[in-house]
Amino acid sequence: MKYMLLMQFPLASWRVGRIETWPQADIARHMDYLARMRADLEQAGELVDTQGLTGPEAALEVQARADGSPAITDGPFAEAKEFMAGYMIVDVENAQRACDIAARWSHGPDPGGTPLNFPVQVRQVMCAFGSEE
Repeated sequence: MKYMLLMQFPLASWRVGRIETWPQADIARHMDYLARMRADLEQAGELVDTQGLTGPEAALEVQARADGSPAITDGPFAEAKEFMAGYMIVDVENAQRACDIAARWSHGPDPGGTPLNFPVQVRQVMCAFGSEE
């Protein structure tokens, strides 16, 4: 079963503690943690894809107008308390395994090595439109 894990990042934290402002040693520790996690999931055959996303200042919100053309709003969105910082798609045996992976991802180190413990939403992927899966 495929699951999408969505890392939610508090907007207030982003404004004051973006990763590029961390000391280089802390960035290296965090990236090493993510690289080891990726390698473990690849070796287990569970990783489908994972990507970090740009910050909310580069976000666009699109809604179709009555004629179907796009109405586009630039971010960041003042009403937002969190934004999606990245995602991971895993192919695992059950929801518990997806939750275990989400917890490991959430536990990545912040500056100083303390676990970030940001929320990660776990959603099962439905079959593709027109697919027999």
